[in-house]
Order: sequence, then C-alpha cells, then structure tokens
Amino acid sequence: MQMTPDDTLIFTLGSWAVNATIVNTWLVMALLVVASWLVTRNLRPDVPPNRWRTLLELIVKTIQGQIEEISLKSARHVLYFAGSLFLFIAASNLLTVIPGFMPPTSSLSTTMALSLSVLLAVPLFGIASNGVKHYLKTFIQPSIVMLPFNIIGEFSRGISLAVRLYGNVMSGGVIVAILLSIAPFFFPVLMDMLGLLTGLIQAYIFAILATVYIAAATEESTKPQQQESL
Repeated sequence: MQMTPDDTLIFTLGSWAVNATIVNTWLVMALLVVASWLVTRNLRPDVPPNRWRTLLELIVKTIQGQIEEISLKSARHVLYFAGSLFLFIAASNLLTVIPGFMPPTSSLSTTMALSLSVLLAVPLFGIASNGVKHYLKTFIQPSIVMLPFNIIGEFSRGISLAVRLYGNVMSGGVIVAILLSIAPFFFPVLMDMLGLLTGLIQAYIFAILATVYIAAATEESTKPQQQESL
C-alpha cells in the first residue's frame, strides 16, 4: 500500500520523473485559480452576489478576522500569504474524497516546501515592518549568548510545521486503511467525514501558526509609535 504520492510515477520528461505529488499539487492550484476566476468574473457593484461569491467572501472575512485577532493590527499584509496557505492545504485535504486522489500534503516534500515558505516569509515581513537592523537585533535578545539558540529556534519552527502537517495527514491515512480492512462496509463514510474535518483543522492550524510567527516578527514596530503617542 502506497502511503505517499511520491511513490507514484505519472510520467517522465527526459530525466525528470514527475510523480503524483507534483501533478496533484498543480491540480489543486489550477482548481483554486479556476474556482476563484469563476466566482469573481462578474464582480461588479451592479451585480448582486450569488451564493458562491457570498461563500468566498465569508471565507476571506473569517481568515482576515482570525489574523487581526492574532496580530492586533491590519491583516491585509498577511491575509494573502496565510490565506493562500489555508486554501491550498484545505483544498488538498478535502479532495481526498475523490477515489484515487492522494493529497500532496501527505508528502514530506510538500510540507517541507510549505514550511520553507513560512521561514522565508517571517524575516521578509519582519524586515519590511521594522527594518533589517531591528530584525537582526531580535536574535541577540535578551543577550548575545542567545544568538545560536534563537537561530536554532527559528529553523525548528519550520521543521515542526512540516512534521506536524505530514504526520497528521499520514496517520489519518494509516488509520483509514486499518479500519477499512477491519470493516469495509461500515467505516468508509464515517472515516471520509472525519478525514474532511481533520483536513480543515490541519489547514487552520498551519495557517494560524504561520500568522503567529509573522506577528511575532512584526509586532515590535508598533511599540515606538505607541510610546510617541503617550
């Protein structure tokens, strides 16, 4: 039994082997792009919103509200990044209801790529908000002795994100396979429903943790302004 899409070879391009992880990743991205275009193609003030547009606006507003509660300021600069992470992971996990589809999030290479994007985004947001000098100072706080520990802690965030998402998706697949082998006529529907719920929860946790890391890197920029106002 194959538990990761990395083991499924779809086709080859010369010496490049294209596995199911790559194909399914592009399928999810294409689905999100097409769905967004279909929902927003008639986005005009004189056109009343349909149910799909209302659903999309509800999702965006919910994500924005969650980000604002964490960062305690405008969520616009984080919404596009954290929202994209949530939608990609959620869509990947929800598509498991399609027979034969293996979510790219069940591949460690995908979860590592998502975590690396968070590791790259955190300093970029921090530098854009506070400047290079101020961001680098955070690595020697409260003293320079903490420099190696802060650096290790920064990279351990990405590793924990990748392993957490990969482990939860993979463990869910293993549990489903075991239960289906025991009672194939009773558990399929129940486990599919549980899998959908777990997929949404994992997408939410990943996006929220990314937002927390970005908020921690940018929160210092508000302190000088608050002191000046006092």
